[in-house]
Order: sequence, then C-alpha cells, then structure tokens
Amino acid sequence: MRINTNYQNLEQSYLFANINRKVAEFTAANPDKSIIRMGIGDVTLPLVPVVVEALHKGVDEMSKKETFHGYGPEQGYDFLRQRVKEYYEKIGVQIDLNEIFISDGAKSDVGNILDLFDKDNTVLVPDPVYPVYVDTNTMDGRKIVFMEANEANGFLPLPDEGVQADIIYLCSPNNPTGAVYNREQLKAWVDYANKQQAIILFDSAYESFVATEDLPRSIFEIEGARTCAIEFCSLSKTAGFTGTRCGYTVVPKDLGPLNTMWLRRQTTKFNGVSYIVQRGAAEVFTDEGIRQTRENLAYYMRNAKVIADTLDELGIWYTGGQNSPYIWLKCPNGMKSWDFFDFLLEKAGIVGTPGAGFGTQGEGYFRLTAFGNYENTVEAMRRLKELL
Repeated sequence: MRINTNYQNLEQSYLFANINRKVAEFTAANPDKSIIRMGIGDVTLPLVPVVVEALHKGVDEMSKKETFHGYGPEQGYDFLRQRVKEYYEKIGVQIDLNEIFISDGAKSDVGNILDLFDKDNTVLVPDPVYPVYVDTNTMDGRKIVFMEANEANGFLPLPDEGVQADIIYLCSPNNPTGAVYNREQLKAWVDYANKQQAIILFDSAYESFVATEDLPRSIFEIEGARTCAIEFCSLSKTAGFTGTRCGYTVVPKDLGPLNTMWLRRQTTKFNGVSYIVQRGAAEVFTDEGIRQTRENLAYYMRNAKVIADTLDELGIWYTGGQNSPYIWLKCPNGMKSWDFFDFLLEKAGIVGTPGAGFGTQGEGYFRLTAFGNYENTVEAMRRLKELL
C-alpha cells in the first residue's frame, strides 16, 4: 500500500484554528468582555417559510408508501432542475435541462470536478484565494500558478497572454475580497480561455448578491463562455442552506465529452441530494421563494452598508460591501493582518479574518462579513469608530 504523498504538500490550515484559539484565550482572560464575530462566512437567518413548508411536505411524502422515494436520479430531480433552468432564463441565459446537475453544494463540486482532468494540467488561481481551489489541486499534484489580485487591479486580475494555463479558477462575487467582475473583464477571460483551449471553473456561489444591473450573475451571460466554462452555484448563501446542503453545477454540452463525463462520474461516485432537500430547494426558485430569500439577502446587505459607511467615514480603503456580503479592507496605519486581528480583538472585542490567511497578496488586508446580527454589526462599527 502506498499513500498519496501529495497530501504531504498541503499547508496546514492554521487560519481558523488560530482565530478560535486566540478568541478562546482572550475570552478566558476577559470573561466580561463582549465579543462580536464578523469573520465566519456563515448565514445566521433561518430558512424562509416556503422552504420550510416544502421540507415538511417532503417528510410527509417519505412517511407514506404511496409517495415514498428511494434512490433518485444522481443529476437531480427534474422538478428542481426545471426550476433552475427557469431561474437562468430570468437573466437571459438558455440552458438545457441535461446541462444542470444538482449537488450537495458548490464546495464539493469545485473539488470533485477535477476527476475529469489530467493531473498534468497547469492550474491558474488568484491570490488571495478561496483555499479549496489550491488544496484540491495540491492533493492531485498539479502545478499551480498564481495571478496577483491587489489594490491596483481592484482585486480583479485580468489574463496575462504570456501565462499558459489549462484550468482557470474565477470567483465572482469573490470570496474573500467581495470584488465583482464586469462584463468586459469576464469577456477578456472567456476569450483568453478559448484561445488557450483552457477551461474556466467559475464559482458563482454569491451570484444572488449582485444587485447592479450591468454586472453579470452568470458567466454564461458572456458570449463564448459555453465553449470554455463550467459554473458552480450554491443555495448556501442565497437561501440559508449552509446546514441543509444543496447546490447545482452547469456543464454545457458545448464542452465536448465533459458533460457526459461528469454525468458518468456522478452516477458512479454520488447518490444525489435527498428528495426532501430537493423539494425545499425547488421552492427557492418560485416567485414567492425569490421574494422571501431576497428579504434575507437585503438584511445582510444592510449590514454590509453599515460596515462600508463606517469605513468611508474613517477613510479606510476597501472593496466589496456592494453586490457582495464580504468587505475586504486595508489594515490602517500599515498594520499586518494578524496584528490588526489582535488589535481589534483586544481593544474592541471584534473578530474578523486576517487577509494573510487567504494568500500572500492578502497580507495587510482584513475580511469582515455581513452575515451577523444587525444590532451587533452596528455596535461593532461604533466600537471601530471609537477605536480609530
């Protein structure tokens, strides 16, 4: 027996372990100090009523012989895939039903899709970056090339014709920076990928936060994307499914064998998302479901505005906070990421995420999320203004 030694090349993920340790130590030493957590990218509002009602109905169906469901189609039930198809049509994107694959979340599919690609492919990822992109390719032993995202390019790097890549990761709205590509920028990436005969793995988990009409919510709004892109979407942030787990991936038939290869992979290694969860997920895409989930998103974006307004008042550079639940700010006074983390925790009882934890280009930056309680967000920003 031989192990996959590529796992030994993974960097130990100390980011959130260090955060939890520091917070625990501070709380133990200062039991009367209130802590406001603005670091984790997890939702706090519950599932909306139409989803909960559908979940209950799904449970009831599973309790009766006449309506019980066993193994379902690995690519998802048609009643949910049809709703996803109609959702895309609302933004002018036409997708075939057989190009939609229901999953247990974007994170899983972003990693699992690599089963389709040779390990000799060169991978291009932004820095700072969502760690899953790097770690899953490191596990396979692929060569990884980083593209610098920085303040000068608004943390939205564009293709370099001098760089050869086979697999390209893009995330928009971006995690962790909150930056969003416009149509012209995405068209540059699509043209580059088609010229390189490369594939874009487009993480669109936060598309529902895009409110500016001229910004794309799907890469398939861009001409030429069907021949070079796979899109990953999630209900985690859109509809609070972080603990319920459901997402969907779009693999165009224009990508040659990749559509049928992904179906073959899923039917072999995946038994599909539960019937009950898919019943709940289908209601997210109804008119009433969209209305109710939009109310939750508006709550989070009100938090984001409170944070952004405070940073504007303090004269601190940031990106995100509009069309995104993340705010990526420049640490004041040239502080390093972890130094600013300690400073905020000890002086104001605020917990965020050091940018250095997302890559070398994240040093000197800091991520705050809008997924918390509104009153806590207001209080945190009051403390920040008092501190700075």
